[in-house]
Amino acid sequence: MAQGPPPPPPPPPGPPPPTTASGEKSERTSDIIGKLRPTKLFKLPKPDTYVTSLDFDEKGLLLLAACSDDSLQIYSAGEGAHDTMLLSQKYGCHLARFTHHSQNIIYASTKGDDAIRYLTTHDKSFLRYFRGHSAPVTELAVCPSNDSFLSCSADNTVRLWNLNSQNAQARLNLATPYLAAYDPSANVIAIASASTSSILLYDIRHFDKPPFATFDMRQYDPPRASRGNSIPEWTKLEFSNDGKSLLVTTNHSQGHLLLDAFNGELKAQLPRPYQPTWGILRSAPSATPSKTPLGQGDTSFSADGRYVIGGSGADRDVVVWDTQGRVSREGEKKIIRPMCSLPCDKGKGAVVLWNHRYNMMATADTEVIMWLPDEHVGMKPL
Repeated sequence: MAQGPPPPPPPPPGPPPPTTASGEKSERTSDIIGKLRPTKLFKLPKPDTYVTSLDFDEKGLLLLAACSDDSLQIYSAGEGAHDTMLLSQKYGCHLARFTHHSQNIIYASTKGDDAIRYLTTHDKSFLRYFRGHSAPVTELAVCPSNDSFLSCSADNTVRLWNLNSQNAQARLNLATPYLAAYDPSANVIAIASASTSSILLYDIRHFDKPPFATFDMRQYDPPRASRGNSIPEWTKLEFSNDGKSLLVTTNHSQGHLLLDAFNGELKAQLPRPYQPTWGILRSAPSATPSKTPLGQGDTSFSADGRYVIGGSGADRDVVVWDTQGRVSREGEKKIIRPMCSLPCDKGKGAVVLWNHRYNMMATADTEVIMWLPDEHVGMKPL
């Protein structure tokens, strides 16, 4: 009997399809952005404790929170469970960041000295101390492609480090360089100088050379009479994942500034839906010392770079701006209003962070909240 044709060969192996943190097939961000809802709330061990920074590890499976009680809390994003608590009672902790190894973290000291500490969570031992700053560290940014990282400080310096050496590789002396960010290519760094209302772009390969571009932000500053502090209260600097946009998060009622990352032109202002309420927003690095807890900004780009997610500044809800949405003109201002609100009946979005590996995000204040899409709810318009 004649045999049929041989079966076709199996398809070549390829990358696995995108998944959620629970392992399910992922949807496009635009399909789920308005359906995110709080799914897990973690209370902190001590009352009156605030989360001051959040960070997901490179794989998106772990969430790291630095807290005002000098503890570091690690959560499993995949399992929705608390994983580990680390104590830094002698030195305090802030701006905790995973390195490219999920068991190793760096963080800034808040007391004792101004060193940056490099810790392994495996046996809770310190691998190295990075000393040199003579005032509090205001930013830590880990390089996307290698073991380098940047630190900004109130001592008016920016330092470039490598995890394998205790000595800084390079140093910049600048006026109030409180915030910094790597672009996705890891070739460009942006440094925000609040007192000069400028953003400086450097080629990381020529860190000791002058910036190749300077964005003058004075025209976008709110009137000095309306902001009290003579220095703009910028709280975060972030590139979108496609490298096309640069977001300046602010504490002012005018909202945040969405810039073209190539020429510094303002694409739009992203105003909050309500006047910010004192006690919800965190201190900006440029703010004079106060009782307001430390923070790292209350906005985050989505993984596709299209959406900005941020705290409302007045209630517990989180709001979403669509950077590809309608731009309205109000006088000379270009405005993008929030497209929807993500309701939350517990906690506040004082610190907000998107997970760039999975369709989820985290917010924190006096507790840590994980958000996942809920297919049974609809978008809540403002």
